[in-house]
Amino acid sequence: MKPHTDQLISKAILDALPPRPLDSNKGNFGSVGILGGAPGMTGAVLLAARAALHLGAGKTYAASLSSGITLDFMQPEIMLLDPSQLLDTALTVLAVGPGLGQSEQARQLLENALKNPAILVLDADALNLLAASPALKNLTLARTGPTLLTPHPGEAARLLACDTQTIQRDRPAAALQLAEKYCAWVVLKGAGSICTGPGKEWRINTTGNPGLSSAGMGDVLTGMVAALLAQGLEPFAALQLAAYLHGAAADALLLQGIGPVGLTASEVMLEARKILNQRAI
Repeated sequence: MKPHTDQLISKAILDALPPRPLDSNKGNFGSVGILGGAPGMTGAVLLAARAALHLGAGKTYAASLSSGITLDFMQPEIMLLDPSQLLDTALTVLAVGPGLGQSEQARQLLENALKNPAILVLDADALNLLAASPALKNLTLARTGPTLLTPHPGEAARLLACDTQTIQRDRPAAALQLAEKYCAWVVLKGAGSICTGPGKEWRINTTGNPGLSSAGMGDVLTGMVAALLAQGLEPFAALQLAAYLHGAAADALLLQGIGPVGLTASEVMLEARKILNQRAI
């Protein structure tokens, strides 16, 4: 499928998030929980949580499968819980997957998360576990709250039981198929990320550059999506705005001489915050 001009995500998407009222407080901007961080992958869950914090979530929680992680020393505003505590916490948005791994513990936590009433964002190994389990798919379809999937082409191929070449041959069609199969909102990541959801409407993002080809970028995008959802955006708008900001931040950093080689996910989240705040207080 080739996009029409009105299917391109434009800078106007920045207006989707309204200005904050002067009498606002953290309770107005939702609570985000990030679940992941198997041993050796703690950085993934922390990157996603930091991105949620910097993109405006009122409260941000993180839970790691790695034991002994009780404080993010670089970002102490993030409240760190164990996984069972996080799943018992009242959340606006729950994001599962950054660094989650595919252990039996991870599978059980994902099963419990799928029963959680919060808006649910699934990324990384949560998608791989979902692709491998008809039972988890059935739980996904049974959810009453919105479900969002953020696959890269390899994860999308596993979710659709095909190969990556098939996904890349017609990316809008693949994204639409994912949305229909899992009754979910989808951003199919890559050069020209595709945002879609139940129905036939889709949009393509044109911001971004090869500097985004480094570890942690997907974790940051997940945190950004979660933060925008927590602040009240509908899923389709949240996916579009997050994809646009993610790429626009990389483009702005490139103009400053930062990247494409060596661009980091931490730099992208901070630049995305700057761009978001430049449009209005």
